[in-house]
Amino acid sequence: MMSGSSLTGSSDVLLADSAAGAAAGRTSEEWREREARNEFKHVAGLGELQDVTEVEYRRLRLERVVLVGVWSSATSTPAQAEESLRELAALAETAGAVVCDGLLQHRFKPDAATYVGSGKARELAGIVAEREADTIIVDDDMAPSQRRALEDATKVKVVDRTAVILDIFAQHATSREGKAQVELAQLEYMLPRLRGWGGSLSRQAGGRAAGADAGIGSRGPGETKIEMDRRVIRTRIARLRRQIARMAPAREVKRGSRRRFGMPTVAVVGYTNAGKSSLTNRLTGSGELVENALFATLDTAVRRARAADGRIYAYVDTVGFVRRLPTQLVEAFKSTLEEVADADVILHVVDASHPDPFGQIDAVNAILADIEGAEDIPRVIAFNKCDRVDEAMRDRLHALYPDSHVVSAFTGEGIEALKADVECLLPVPDVHVSALLPYTAGSLVSRVREYGRVDSVDYRDDGVRIEADVDAPLAARVVEQAIG
Repeated sequence: MMSGSSLTGSSDVLLADSAAGAAAGRTSEEWREREARNEFKHVAGLGELQDVTEVEYRRLRLERVVLVGVWSSATSTPAQAEESLRELAALAETAGAVVCDGLLQHRFKPDAATYVGSGKARELAGIVAEREADTIIVDDDMAPSQRRALEDATKVKVVDRTAVILDIFAQHATSREGKAQVELAQLEYMLPRLRGWGGSLSRQAGGRAAGADAGIGSRGPGETKIEMDRRVIRTRIARLRRQIARMAPAREVKRGSRRRFGMPTVAVVGYTNAGKSSLTNRLTGSGELVENALFATLDTAVRRARAADGRIYAYVDTVGFVRRLPTQLVEAFKSTLEEVADADVILHVVDASHPDPFGQIDAVNAILADIEGAEDIPRVIAFNKCDRVDEAMRDRLHALYPDSHVVSAFTGEGIEALKADVECLLPVPDVHVSALLPYTAGSLVSRVREYGRVDSVDYRDDGVRIEADVDAPLAARVVEQAIG
């Protein structure tokens, strides 16, 4: 007969063997994942603000921020995760912050409670305190519950990527419509994220529920402060939507006038800070705002240019795109998307000096794919800032995109070839007119020169003989005023 101690020892051995078998059953990937989660990876070089005046002119207090990102092997590589965090650092600096540190965590997916996990949240709190940071910026869209839990753990404000982009848009919007669009996007973002700080926002008193100590004026059906805030925000959202809807006819009038005169348009699109405004200035000779900052252009700007054959056409400088552009902004900035859909040519500007220009191309193409009709519009790709890249990179760009142009808005390299290529894609007027016009129709002749393709103009004793290709409305006016 076996003693009790022998039975206990056997069971201990069985339990130990079982535990060892379970541990052996875990995949090596799971163990590597656990090891990676044991420490944050610090991304160097994120806080090197080159020119503080870029944010000082906005008269903002420079917040000290720590950036945090979570990435998974299933969705990205370490290089892509670091590049995304560097882009977030540029966004934060544009918004008016000083980046103190950048941290990356490798895990299968973000923690449902605190985004980084409870242990990492405590470690993050220590880093924030050491860096004397005011804010944590997360390189993702956070659920309201995750943001609250991470704020409670770190005792500082937590914002996500979308909030930073909305803040930049709010700083840069200048026109009445642009400001209304930004406010609409901010309110739609804020509505599900209202949080009650203490009982003043969340306590609801009604009838005897208010208690004897609440006093006169506190009794009644009641409404919580959060409920009132939500009601006010919903009312404001409805009012802003009506205002923006009333602004739409004005945009349509401007586009309608260009269509009425047969003026072709070129929509300049691209990733934010790719140099779209600088390139537009080079192509048109205009003085549009140029700034080395993300989202410097928010309000659609139209600039006229003259083609080699004398025709007038327009470049439409649009707001820059960015990876994971908030859905609120895509919805609010319909005016920019409408300009792209109505264009005759799309000029896609890419920052050739960026570490991942091809990723930027994919991000812009993904947004253009959501614009109805944009896939049928001819496109020209221009790799800008070529003065900052070496010959090897130039060869790679030409090999991957043989029909593209490598240009520099700063030095002027490749501008004329790009302009000629764009003008070749402009629609050709489809009505040929041959008419004798009186000298009193000088304004009509001038219009034909500007908006048509003129073959010949002969100034005779009895009038002006003109042969040109124009669109149908202009052709009708020529026939109407023709002699004989």
